[in-house]
Amino acid sequence: MRYFIRLSYNGKDYNGWQRQPKAPSVQEEIERALSLLLRTEISIVGAGRTGVHARDYYAHFDHEPSLPENLVNKLNSFLPKTIAIKAIFPVKDDAHARFDARSRTYQYFISTEKDPFGYEQHYYIHYPLDLDLMNKACEILLKHTDFQCFSKVNTDVRTYICHLTEAYWRQQGALLIFRITADRFLRNMVRAIVGTLLEVGSGKMTLEGFEQVLLSKNRSQAGYSVPGHALFLENVLYLEGELPFAPTTTENGNRKNTSYRNYL
Repeated sequence: MRYFIRLSYNGKDYNGWQRQPKAPSVQEEIERALSLLLRTEISIVGAGRTGVHARDYYAHFDHEPSLPENLVNKLNSFLPKTIAIKAIFPVKDDAHARFDARSRTYQYFISTEKDPFGYEQHYYIHYPLDLDLMNKACEILLKHTDFQCFSKVNTDVRTYICHLTEAYWRQQGALLIFRITADRFLRNMVRAIVGTLLEVGSGKMTLEGFEQVLLSKNRSQAGYSVPGHALFLENVLYLEGELPFAPTTTENGNRKNTSYRNYL
């Protein structure tokens, strides 16, 4: 039987989500804990690469016997404080955490003030930025679908086409927050976009120059990649009926997912 895991994690102690040789990963930590608790080798498949951190993330695994009571609580007691399991629930056998995902949303956090408490999750910038100009660049960004100029070079990808549905900046006190949603993202894409938008906001690049970067399909024409510590995967969305939840029907006929109650 296939199960989905809903989780969040602070990735500062890991080399990303995906299992890596000779480097700690979030996937490895969860697989180790699950295998120990279920007394069998468990492999999990995540919703894809993430930024350093993930507030809402999904993965799936297969396990034939029924799951033990209070598995979420037991799993959380075995895992480090930086990884939190929110729920485990059964899904249809062909449900896939990565391929069934229809969109992913990232946020990048910039602090305009030096913050001794937020420096691990915010990128501190001391120079002024034109937020209106950066949002005008975002409008240009949304008109394009080929983002080769923001892709890490020498990566094995079949296509550079991504469909963006939102991209904008907002200010929240001393924080500048960039939010972007798309059906898929290229490796290093969000960090490269943010770095290029910062060049627009600081006056180093014009809006015309920003569009020329997109048309060039050349990574060297784009801006620098901002540090990863301020990048968060905020959520992964699935179409209703395709996804992950195994819906049941209540007495009044409304669809409802009861899986959370079963395994919390």
